[in-house]
Amino acid sequence: MKHNNVIPNGHFKKQWQNYVKTWFNQPARKTRRRIARQKKAANIPKKLAPTIGIAVDHRRRNRSLESLQTNVQRLKTYKAKLVVFPRRARKFKAGDSAPEELATATQVQGSYMPIVREKPSVELVKITEEMKSFKAYDKLRIERTNTRHVGARMKRAAEAEKEEKK
Repeated sequence: MKHNNVIPNGHFKKQWQNYVKTWFNQPARKTRRRIARQKKAANIPKKLAPTIGIAVDHRRRNRSLESLQTNVQRLKTYKAKLVVFPRRARKFKAGDSAPEELATATQVQGSYMPIVREKPSVELVKITEEMKSFKAYDKLRIERTNTRHVGARMKRAAEAEKEEKK
């Protein structure tokens, strides 16, 4: 203890930390919501996913609608191609593949449904004299000052209009 302060003697209960509301579960909640949205879009129940070979990485983010849609499409095509064997040979349940499919099923070797990255198309453009003479920094500064002074300029214009009417 330093300085002329009161000596703390908090009257806490022995397990007072158990009653404190904390928010450390928020990031986990967020990832759970994201994964749930993706599965909901692909119509795959939460508990079914790991049983049919769909790995879930909770650290991954869907940063755009396009990536979410491609993921959903991949999950749907995977589920369509999937052959699910029944747990018991004679007792079929909902979601199991038909006996005809089971007879023709083969084990896939190697990589299956690899992710193909599409390279963005780049257009080549000739550099014109106008492009060379364009001063980007100056333009940004001018635009920034314009946005800063827009209110004052509108006020001044309104006052000038009032003066003209008189």
